[in-house]
Amino acid sequence: MSRVGSKIIDLPKNVEVAVQGAQVVVTGPRGKLHRSFDPDFKIVIEGRTVRVERPTDSHQHRATHGLTRALLANMVTGVSQGFARILEVEGTGYRMDLQGRKLVLQLGYSHPIEFDPPEGISFEVPKGGRAVTILGVDKELVGEIAARIRRQRPPEPYKGKGVHYAGEHIRRKAGKAGKVGKK
Repeated sequence: MSRVGSKIIDLPKNVEVAVQGAQVVVTGPRGKLHRSFDPDFKIVIEGRTVRVERPTDSHQHRATHGLTRALLANMVTGVSQGFARILEVEGTGYRMDLQGRKLVLQLGYSHPIEFDPPEGISFEVPKGGRAVTILGVDKELVGEIAARIRRQRPPEPYKGKGVHYAGEHIRRKAGKAGKVGKK
């Protein structure tokens, strides 16, 4: 029995879940998400809880049982609380700015890099421009946008310059040893 798949999802007060065949629509105060799931799985709504039941103990059904439940739980969390990813920038002259909804990155290239947020994503840049918070209701989309921004200038191992996730550990290298011991 899947430990993740058999857990029950509790619905907050203002979140509604509608199941129409393989389509699931989750509506809450922050927005609306819909996704198609494997039609073999049964999504059962009982009062303020949701449960995912698998039809058989076949390898494929056991493998996707926990995934189905986790994706559904992320939809519920997204429309009720939302998701955020924080990116930080290190390096002389590296900074981030907002121009309207657009994120503008200065990352040591000869030109600024502009990011238009897709529908459902917003950016917050605190004063100083050394970090950006990516906000949205879809966990997958928030993570993908964060990865695209990080990919523009990944942190390098010698000085740590570049874009990295908040709290990310960057493995550092020692650099050149120099002319130690030579006369």
